[in-house]
Amino acid sequence: MSVGEIKKSAEQRMLKSIDSLKTDLGKIRTGRAHTGILDHVTVDYYGNQVPISQVASISLMDARTIMVTPWEKKLVAAIEKSIRESSLGLNPAAQGDAIRVPMPPLTEERRKDLAKIVRAEGENARVAVRSQRRDANQSLKDLVKKKQLAEDDERKAQDDIQKLTDRHIAEIDKLVSTKESELMAV
Repeated sequence: MSVGEIKKSAEQRMLKSIDSLKTDLGKIRTGRAHTGILDHVTVDYYGNQVPISQVASISLMDARTIMVTPWEKKLVAAIEKSIRESSLGLNPAAQGDAIRVPMPPLTEERRKDLAKIVRAEGENARVAVRSQRRDANQSLKDLVKKKQLAEDDERKAQDDIQKLTDRHIAEIDKLVSTKESELMAV
């Protein structure tokens, strides 16, 4: 494996960690409605568990209400039940062919708990990025041991990997602070 391949592999894995963090943060509910909150909720569709987005259109009615419109009328009850039984703490209400999902306001205590969860998710992502840095540096040391890379080149490559790590950690910090400010906004 060459130095370029090691750097590219490390960067791809770091980006995957950030994408995973974005997904995890998207599942954390703020006081505002957004359609992504229902992404991991599944509904029974002819014996198969499928995401709601595959059997209905999901849109925003206003800042605090999600509207779910099933493509088949008989799915209204099943979708309503799936949302109610999910761990999101939502209380959907069927309205004819559609389902309204109002977002309950968060209490101050719950906001602080969610902020702690956000910080923990951010720390997990930072640990993952640092772990990928460690793996990349170990690969460079292996190349030096095999005499395929000079020590000066190894130091330069380690500096490049450190800059890559710093950039990704800064992005993680930005994502976490943005999510925290969303949570604390009343």
